[in-house]
Amino acid sequence: MELRMEFGIFGLFSRLSLRLASLAFAFFCFLILAPLEAQTGEARAEALLIRDVRTVDFTGAEPEAADHVSVLVRDGIIVATGPVAEAEAPAGARIVEGKGRTMIPGLYDMHVHIWDEDELGSYLAHGVTTVRNLSGMPFLLPMRDRVEAGELAGPRILTSGPILNGSGPNAQPNHQIVDTPEAARAAVRAHFETGYRRIKVYSNLSRASYEAVRDEAAALGMRITGHTPEGVREPGMPRERPFNIVFDELLDDGFETIEHVESIVWHGLRDRHDETEARALAQRIAAASVPVDATLVAFANLYRVAASEGAYLSRLGTDRLNPFISEMEAPQYARWSAEDAERAARQLGFYQTVTRIFHEEGVQIVAGSDSGIFTNIAGISLHDELALLVEAGLTPYQALQTATVNAAAALGEADRVGRIAPGYRADLILVEDDPLADIAVLREPTAIVANGRFIDAQERTVLIETAVQTPYDRSAANVLEALAAQGTPLPGQ
Repeated sequence: MELRMEFGIFGLFSRLSLRLASLAFAFFCFLILAPLEAQTGEARAEALLIRDVRTVDFTGAEPEAADHVSVLVRDGIIVATGPVAEAEAPAGARIVEGKGRTMIPGLYDMHVHIWDEDELGSYLAHGVTTVRNLSGMPFLLPMRDRVEAGELAGPRILTSGPILNGSGPNAQPNHQIVDTPEAARAAVRAHFETGYRRIKVYSNLSRASYEAVRDEAAALGMRITGHTPEGVREPGMPRERPFNIVFDELLDDGFETIEHVESIVWHGLRDRHDETEARALAQRIAAASVPVDATLVAFANLYRVAASEGAYLSRLGTDRLNPFISEMEAPQYARWSAEDAERAARQLGFYQTVTRIFHEEGVQIVAGSDSGIFTNIAGISLHDELALLVEAGLTPYQALQTATVNAAAALGEADRVGRIAPGYRADLILVEDDPLADIAVLREPTAIVANGRFIDAQERTVLIETAVQTPYDRSAANVLEALAAQGTPLPGQ
């Protein structure tokens, strides 16, 4: 059974329909009456000098660390690094004493779902300075621009358009269904005209619809990511007969990343837990130079809910989960609280083994958390993912590469993001101890720099408090607006 495909924020459409129907009028009033909020972040300083830190570069096979370094930032860009004795602060610069603490580049989370702006603080407070949102909604584009302009505190936002899928077993109400090539091409063009520059595809797409998406996206210069399309699901698939679209067919289609190790096991191995076949598949993926976003934490959290009989749903930090989405997830919470924990543990163990094999065979792994769905907490879940990668067999240094230089390379921006070097974006994390010895120290950073803006411990606390106060009605309105924009019939229509 393909477990991942059976859960999602809209797992039971009947529950969603009832709730959204009661909110439809509120959504209309929100659009007409809601005032423009002046919720702005502090503008980044003209210049920032951080003195006496230990910096780590992640570009090589082994870490390259330098002690007693000063880092000068201006207008969101690192303009100079060098020995403390040679550092001079420009007039008016903010000076921060690093006191020998370790500084690393800000972290990427390559798979998130954002439903409201108040969630952003939880990412930033945990050193996540770039997120790739993989379920586009209209409010995200102006919000992205507000963050980049310094008007709203949050990580840099990259986003796909709405999820493109076909009718079938994995279709969800927040997916844009394209069952013909004509509908697929029209959807891609509409995404481009709206302002999206990457497409997320999903497993139900038929061959004709997927190829139309792929070709139209290529013509427009858009990148494709997501679940690998399987074609129309027919009886006996995958164990008795192969999928209509064989996994290996997709390896030369230019995917930015392929999402979820468990989905790769399902499609690429036809759900066979065979390490020999997994290694051969890893070699083919590596030869094709396709990055893989493992998202181990997404399945691990399913397992943890099952193993705790639901107690894990109330762990520290879950008050930051979006309240509207948590209500939609309630049936899945109940289901996984009663699932077979031993079976899920075996599956998680195999997914971690596959991740280790992929790493050994040279597959470029990037870090993603699937935050924003189920019980995956913004910011915190990325650190859970890094811990799972270490548990799978990567060193802390290698795990941190997945959330820095590997992610930057997958996105085609390794020349300007993901390093502490002149000319690079000033996204930085300052921590008390050495994350290469204990990756867990990154969970509670001393300070963060996001696009040149310095965030100290006090402001970090405020960011977390904001995430706890995410408004239910505004989140519901965001979802309703998204469904209307992508042409999904609203309840009652």
